[in-house]
Amino acid sequence: MLKQFLTRRFYFLSVVFVLPLTGEFFQTQRHDGQVTNVEINADSLKTEYVFVLVIDGPRMSETFDDTSFQYIPNLARIIAPQGVLVNNFRNNGPTYTNAGHTAITTGVYQSINNGGFELPKNPSMFQYFLKSNNFDSTKAWVIASKGKLDILANTKNKNWKDKYTPSAYCGTNGSGFGYTSDKYTWRDAQVILKEYHPKLTLLNLLEVDSKGHQADWNGYLQGIRNTDQTALELWNFIQSDSIYKDKTTLFITNDHGRHLNGKKNGFVNHGCNCEGCRRIYLVALGPDFKTNTIIENEYEQLDISKTIAYMLHFDFPSSEGEIMYDLFK
Repeated sequence: MLKQFLTRRFYFLSVVFVLPLTGEFFQTQRHDGQVTNVEINADSLKTEYVFVLVIDGPRMSETFDDTSFQYIPNLARIIAPQGVLVNNFRNNGPTYTNAGHTAITTGVYQSINNGGFELPKNPSMFQYFLKSNNFDSTKAWVIASKGKLDILANTKNKNWKDKYTPSAYCGTNGSGFGYTSDKYTWRDAQVILKEYHPKLTLLNLLEVDSKGHQADWNGYLQGIRNTDQTALELWNFIQSDSIYKDKTTLFITNDHGRHLNGKKNGFVNHGCNCEGCRRIYLVALGPDFKTNTIIENEYEQLDISKTIAYMLHFDFPSSEGEIMYDLFK
């Protein structure tokens, strides 16, 4: 019955199911394929801090489409029931690392150099946020296992370049070069979070993607397990911190998926238009969001930063995303 509940074959149903999920109750909500745009009064929201955790490159077939949840027990059974799972979340732009992260942070799809040698064309949510509030750079952070993602802290837009840039700690020792183990990224991230308590943070974990590119199937699966554990540790960190507790929203998502089995070299790579590369997940939880809810309406990467702008009360005119009103209570 649980498999039927989570399988997308049952889209024609327009009723609400409530089924047990290891002691929790998980609700699926249908809107007949239409997004319900009921505006929430932003002034009533409780969120003061936002985290975006990007788990780099798992396929849905090894995450939420595998209804045994053998590789994501924490995401599926502990974290998602405390918030909302967007089951039809998508990367509708280029399906590789720098492009996916750029879409999340700028709200615009862009074909961008994947080696870290090109800045995004558009200013990011970090820059708009810091400017709007006249905050210094320590109030927003980009923390990444992949050094090349320090590009997310700036833009080539001449009106914004080198202005209102967030702090960045990416790659080996935060240098902006190389790749480092997720365990060290998470260790150092906790130091940064405790010292600065930034209001807007993106955290990238690379292990899943890295092991996939090495054609290491067992390592790829273990990477999913490891990042699943880190996701729980991050949420527990937030809820145990006196500043963050009950005032923080967490988005957990991916930059891209991977090729479907039988497509090119399967899980080893990504970058095409197949559903394996395009369809990813979004789990969102915090004081202003519904709980025990699965949403089948389609949303996409551009919508994350637009929703964050709404929640943190800053304008984001260059974004092409929309506010995900379905997430809100």
